[in-house]
Amino acid sequence: MAKHKVKKVVLAYSGGLDTSVILKWLAEEYQCEVVTFTADIGQGEELEPARAKATKLGIKEIYIDDLKEEFVRDFVFPMFRANTIYEGEYLLGTSIARPLIAKRLIEIARETGADAISHGATGKGNDQVRFELGAYALEPGIKVIAPWREWNLTSRETLLAYAEKHGIPIEYKSGGGSPYSMDANLLHISYEGVVLEDPWASAEESMWRWSVSPAKAPDVATVIELEYERGDIVAINGVRMTPAQVLTKLNELGNANGIGRLDIVENRYVGMKSRGCYETPGGTIMLRAHRAIESLTLDREVAHLKDDLMPRYASLIYNGYWWSPERLMLQTMIDQSQERVNGTVRVRLYKGNVIVEGRKAPRDSLFDPAIATFEDDAGAYNQADAEGFIKLNALRLRVGARRDA
Repeated sequence: MAKHKVKKVVLAYSGGLDTSVILKWLAEEYQCEVVTFTADIGQGEELEPARAKATKLGIKEIYIDDLKEEFVRDFVFPMFRANTIYEGEYLLGTSIARPLIAKRLIEIARETGADAISHGATGKGNDQVRFELGAYALEPGIKVIAPWREWNLTSRETLLAYAEKHGIPIEYKSGGGSPYSMDANLLHISYEGVVLEDPWASAEESMWRWSVSPAKAPDVATVIELEYERGDIVAINGVRMTPAQVLTKLNELGNANGIGRLDIVENRYVGMKSRGCYETPGGTIMLRAHRAIESLTLDREVAHLKDDLMPRYASLIYNGYWWSPERLMLQTMIDQSQERVNGTVRVRLYKGNVIVEGRKAPRDSLFDPAIATFEDDAGAYNQADAEGFIKLNALRLRVGARRDA
């Protein structure tokens, strides 16, 4: 029996167990047509099997979109212009992918005449919030169907039983596959569950899929030069690349040198604490190098203001407010600050470390050697001026001290 009047729904579809069950469940429970959408954002999986499975399940409209360039150009790069980290550590690899998926879900809904979208995020996590806030911001009247908040299929066993009952093909990986709940894209891969549910337990070395252990990384460092234009990397070692190519190459270099592993307990927007492990090799390199080029090219007060606002900007992304007016306002300010962030940074990658060794900005540097030198500056800086500067800044301190004496 149909629950609500739904004509057609666009499902964010991976081809895995959860979303394959959701596909059949939507058709049964809502008596509606289902359109599947699978995004290639660099997760490193073959996506054609998702098409084959959707076809086998009777789906007529199937979208498989390569969004890697858009993902890095329009989402990852703008976020890194702000040096964004959540709660001091997390580089927001999962969070930043959700607004792009929400955007494409809405675009497909408009293209196909669908009046609803659906996703496989659970009722415990942040992703349900991110998907739905994005969808409502872009299409206020859209209906969102979140099966995990409606059905009684609460375990892998019940999902498997439903799949068997309804003839849904399920592939079993040799060796059983990874026991962790994982999410991957071109920026990162995340791990949750199993032993990680105990904050005291050490993550197993076998869990990490991308990077070599820092202890086993090469004994010889890798040195690279990153060229920036308006705050974005445009070339590595003199070779110009597209945004997705840049991140792919940095991931390759970072993984080989044990860079980007992270084990944290974070505060979810829905109220609980959750432990997650992440590998963000390219992003870790990007963050360190971007701060280095900004150290040469940004005015002091602009740099400090950016640092003051960054935690708020990070929370907006983490909590799902990418499409909010306040995030867009902050982005305008951040992007304007990057107009003169042009130059080159040299970094050394060594056993999990990203070490800045040099930075230059021939046209846009604010570093003046004539003023900063410890040698004779030939009158470029009058040290006697410092006395008045100090006395003026000490005035309120002296007045307060006299009052309190």
